[in-house]
Amino acid sequence: MDKFSTLIINSITMETKELIGKIIIQENIDTIHENKIPKTFVINVPDPYKSYYSRFTDINKPTSIIFVTKTPNSFENILRVTKKINETYNLELSGAKCEVAIGSRKLNGIRVKGINRYPEIEKIQQYYKDEGFDFAKSEKFKDTDSLIRINRFFNVEEIDMGIYHSLDESNVHYVEIPRYISWEEFRNMTFEIKNNITDSNYDIAKGIFYVNGGITEMLRIVKPKISIDLLKTIQKKYIEKLL
Repeated sequence: MDKFSTLIINSITMETKELIGKIIIQENIDTIHENKIPKTFVINVPDPYKSYYSRFTDINKPTSIIFVTKTPNSFENILRVTKKINETYNLELSGAKCEVAIGSRKLNGIRVKGINRYPEIEKIQQYYKDEGFDFAKSEKFKDTDSLIRINRFFNVEEIDMGIYHSLDESNVHYVEIPRYISWEEFRNMTFEIKNNITDSNYDIAKGIFYVNGGITEMLRIVKPKISIDLLKTIQKKYIEKLL
């Protein structure tokens, strides 16, 4: 973790916080073969809301794109360059440092959100290239299981004790849990909990917030119009297994 990742920025109100942290998600990903700089490696991460909304709409908007790079890049540099691109070209991109694990392979990349249409990907990729990012050579795969680790900002509002609502993504919430869990432990717990809960129609991932020089373990929950009661129930079930 670089020194920039330890910064915590609190807003004026106690309820709203801008935090730095990490999220770990498991997704089946595809490579993109058009609308990119030729012979470069670009990954499409599917919409986590696909259980609720069709992925084939009149406007097929990319949710999350990863530009795979030859070498790792610092979170600080990605943030700085993304800010420059936004200011120069009047965009609202969100850039983050990420690592994609496919089996034993680990790929480094820039996770970019805020691209409005697939044909815009190549132009935005070129903006990053112009700032010195060196992209990996093209590969092809489809519906491939992966673990994606993303270092990013979280703009949240605490709506109950240890429960947060994203101010950037209305369908996203975070709940605190008391200790670290490995990915395998998380998968096993999630399988058991989803089989013993009234409403299991939600997407869940694990992550951390960097808070006051330490780490707070949390879970990210995605579900449109989720109730506070369901969030509390999910949090309680994990806590019961962790204590």
